[in-house]
Amino acid sequence: MKKISQKVIKLLKKKKLKISIAESCTGGMLSNAITSFSGSSKVFSLGLVTYSNDSKIKVLKVPKKIISKYGAVSEQTCRIMAKNVSKIGKTNMSLSITGIAGPSGGTKKKPVGLLYIGLKKNNKIDVKKYLFKKKGRTQIQKSAVNESLKLILSSFK
Repeated sequence: MKKISQKVIKLLKKKKLKISIAESCTGGMLSNAITSFSGSSKVFSLGLVTYSNDSKIKVLKVPKKIISKYGAVSEQTCRIMAKNVSKIGKTNMSLSITGIAGPSGGTKKKPVGLLYIGLKKNNKIDVKKYLFKKKGRTQIQKSAVNESLKLILSSFK
């Protein structure tokens, strides 16, 4: 993960972009993966860990009715998280992660390992759905961080 984090930092520097991040189930792992390297202050604006529904509503301004209707782990919530953390951080790139890292909390419709990762670049927001099956909590979190970093890189191809 170190190499991919460094690639992200290098690419964002080259493109003169700053990124804001809103994380839930990864608990700050993505922000840590980026800020662990020298030079990250040039590209990293802000990282928020909005773990509870309450923090998603109060800090990220995700409408309560969206969470009630679709759930905190949904494409809709993830999209709004990416959009609003970009506003808060005043960046033209942002990333959001919401999911169920387990080992409990899953249902048949939303099993452990289900994640949504949203990437906002300029005014375009893409949300991808992932299902990391048969992995423990830490492995799900690490997989989410890795996929997030890859998503950032692939947005420039």
